[in-house]
Amino acid sequence: MSRIGLLPIPVPEDAQVNIEGNKVTVKGSKGEIYRCFHPDMSIKLEEGNIVVSRKGDDKMHRSLHGLTRSLLANMVEGVSKGFEKVLEIKGVGYRVQGKGDKLLFQVGYSQPVEFQIPSNVSASIEGTNRIYIKGIDKQVVGRVAAEIRAIRPADCYKGKGIRYSGEEIRLKPGKAGKAVAGG
Repeated sequence: MSRIGLLPIPVPEDAQVNIEGNKVTVKGSKGEIYRCFHPDMSIKLEEGNIVVSRKGDDKMHRSLHGLTRSLLANMVEGVSKGFEKVLEIKGVGYRVQGKGDKLLFQVGYSQPVEFQIPSNVSASIEGTNRIYIKGIDKQVVGRVAAEIRAIRPADCYKGKGIRYSGEEIRLKPGKAGKAVAGG
């Protein structure tokens, strides 16, 4: 039995759920999002909760059961609360600037790196080294944050670069540190 798939998803007061076969549309205060699911998954709205059930008990249906429930829960949470990722830039001279719907990064390359923000997410900058990415789709917010981080990932020797807020970078000792440690 799927422990995650069996849990009902409570629908908040401000959210509206519309189920048409395997297409689910969720509207809330933050926006609207829809997704089509596998036809073998049965999705019903019962007493203010979304309940997901499966037709069979084979391996594919068991794995789709939990996945469908998790995706639906993320949709409901996204339209009611939204999702946010925070990125930090560390390094001397490293900074970011907002320019309309683009971000300009100066992170140690010879030219500034320009990043186009997708239309379904918003990015705000605090100071010159903190970026907030917000949106209603968890997958899109995570993908945009990963693409920004990939511009200049944190260096393992000095710790310079772009990292998630709260991410711990284990710094390696350099050549001098190895020689002293070795003996």
